[in-house]
Amino acid sequence: MGIRLVPSACGYLHLHNSNERSGNSFGDQMNSTQKYGRAFEALKKCCGEEWAAFTEHEFVRRLGNGTLPREAYLHYLRQDYVFLLHFSRAWALAAVKAETIDEIQLAANTLHGLITFEMSLHVETCRKEGMSERELAETKEELENLAYTRYAIDAGLSGDFLDILLTLAPCVLGYGEIGSSLSNVRTSDEYLPWIETYAGEEYQSVCRDLGQMMDGALERRLGKQYQSLPRWNSLSSRFTDATRLEAAFWQMGLRP
Repeated sequence: MGIRLVPSACGYLHLHNSNERSGNSFGDQMNSTQKYGRAFEALKKCCGEEWAAFTEHEFVRRLGNGTLPREAYLHYLRQDYVFLLHFSRAWALAAVKAETIDEIQLAANTLHGLITFEMSLHVETCRKEGMSERELAETKEELENLAYTRYAIDAGLSGDFLDILLTLAPCVLGYGEIGSSLSNVRTSDEYLPWIETYAGEEYQSVCRDLGQMMDGALERRLGKQYQSLPRWNSLSSRFTDATRLEAAFWQMGLRP
């Protein structure tokens, strides 16, 4: 797979040559998914390899082709249920750090989406497997789960609204990209409910709203040329770190 160097606000990046990925239908589809704003596209360019490792992970591919072992899927759902509890707390911190009504509303709406849509999928799926919601809540967290959720909460406690927003964004927007992609390239219905949750209009609307809020929050606080500022480097690093933690979470899911 070819590599090229390109200049950007994040320095010189090693990015895969898109012309040499033409044989990878999954990767091609990921490159043509729905767009969630200017800042999001810029942030992905700052962590091209990490983003691909997250959104094109083996776990994701096996969700799409139906070969993911059921045991691995249920292990992931149990861990993700606990993850979402802490992730919701982090979004609550985003509301605390917000400066406008629109920002507070976005944080509240995203929190509502996590609790109402994502967690209900986990509860319903595990209920069919004979597992109660109480048992889900008592799941012992894996180290990858602990690392990710506490990193997100720390960003909310120690940073400002931009810090927490760009730390939380890879999860929300990455799942939007993955759901949209899998809805087009899947070859199995085995995990269709999961795919439809993230490909559906309700979740995609959350992603578009978040992308628009990221654009506005960055320009409001840092100006239109925010990518030329030193602060952009620290913010993009948060986004990259969270993306790496997402990939590690998938890997954890493969070892039930």
